[in-house]
Amino acid sequence: VQVVESGGGLVQAGGSLRLSCEVSGRIFNSGAVGWFRQAPGKDREFVAAIMWRDRSTYYSDPVQGRFFISRDTAKNDVYLQMDSLKPAVTAVYYCAVDDWTANDRISVPRWYDDWGNGTQVTVSA
Repeated sequence: VQVVESGGGLVQAGGSLRLSCEVSGRIFNSGAVGWFRQAPGKDREFVAAIMWRDRSTYYSDPVQGRFFISRDTAKNDVYLQMDSLKPAVTAVYYCAVDDWTANDRISVPRWYDDWGNGTQVTVSA
């Protein structure tokens, strides 16, 4: 499985970006695709995820209501729409695939099996 992120860039505070995650290979119905981010000097943290089986979505508290994860039903593509961006969300954003997930592990990076190289998101004040 190969994972490739795109769509990052520089945007002013209050603006929007849409990240894309293209997955080459099979995504199991038991799995999920998640977005994580890592700012300099900080641990990688969960942003959002979508279960492949039923499209249930999960968000971290800081992004709830401003970020939206979705999938393309015809392709193995997942998107992260990010609105009302703040400088604090500046980070490298990673997409990852978990072959088998559950509610208690969907937000935990170490359970994910395949990762992309990330895309930089920078929000200026």
